[in-house]
Amino acid sequence: MTTRQDLISLARHTRDAASLFVKDIGNGLLVVSHNTLALVGLAVVTVLLVFTSQAGLRESLESAALGWLSARQEARAEAEGNTLLAAAEPDAIARATATDPRELSRQQAAVAHWLARRYHVAPEPISRLVQEAWAVGNRAKVEPMLILSIMAIESGFNPFAQSAVGAQGLMQVMTRVHDDKYEAFGGTLAAFDPVTNLRVGVQVLKECIQRGGSLEEGLRYYVGAANLPEDTGYASRVLAEHDLLKAVAAGRAVPPSASARPLREAASAPAGESAQVALLR
Repeated sequence: MTTRQDLISLARHTRDAASLFVKDIGNGLLVVSHNTLALVGLAVVTVLLVFTSQAGLRESLESAALGWLSARQEARAEAEGNTLLAAAEPDAIARATATDPRELSRQQAAVAHWLARRYHVAPEPISRLVQEAWAVGNRAKVEPMLILSIMAIESGFNPFAQSAVGAQGLMQVMTRVHDDKYEAFGGTLAAFDPVTNLRVGVQVLKECIQRGGSLEEGLRYYVGAANLPEDTGYASRVLAEHDLLKAVAAGRAVPPSASARPLREAASAPAGESAQVALLR
C-alpha cells in the first residue's frame, strides 16, 4: 500500500526529471543556436574577405546594385511625368563654356559685362571668352581687345555662325582650309567649340598680321581683301570696336549702343576664303 510519503517522493522525482529534461533541451538549443550564429558569422566574414580581396567583383556588384536602384528611380519618375531624370548628366557642366564674371579681374569683368549688354548674350559665356582672349593673346602677342573685336564683327559672338563660303564659328575661320590647325583639338568639328575656334582664329590672325606687316594690312588679309581695292570697311569696323573696348577696359563709361556694330557684308565673304587659302601657299 502506497503511503503519503511515497507519493511525495514520487512527485519530487518526477519534478526533478522534468526539470532535468527541460534543462537538457535548453542546453541543446543553446548549443545549436551558438553553432548557427557561428556559421552565419563565418559566412559573413568569408563574404567580406572575398569582397575586400576582389575589388573587381565588389565594384561589379556595387555597380549592378546602383544601376538597379537608378533604373527603379527613373521608372518611378517617368511614371510621375518627369522625363528629365532619365536624361540627367551630372558631368554636363564640364562641357559648358562659361565662367563666373566674379572670377575675372576688374578690367576683364568690365569688358565682359559691356559685351554681354552690347550683344545681348549671357555674361557667363562671354566671361569665359574674355578670359581666354587674355590668355591666348598674351601667348600669341596679340592684344586681347583686338581678338574680342574680331569676334564681335565676324559673328556677333555666335559660336555656331557660318558664312555662305564655309567660314565657321566665333572668328569665322575657314575650317576646310585650316583643318590641320584643328588636328590638335580632335578634328574639324572642334570649330564649333568656342574656345577652340578662338585659339585657331588667333593663330590665323597672327599669320595674317605677319604676312601683312601691320595691323591694318593684317586685317585686310584676314577678311580676304589684301588684293582688292578696298575691304568694304572691315578693318575700320574692327578698329572702331577695338577702340571702344580699350575705352571700357580703361574704366571709361561707354554706352553699349555707342556705335553701330555692322557685321561683315556677304560680298566680302568669298574674298575671306581666298585670303585664308592664300595663307597656306
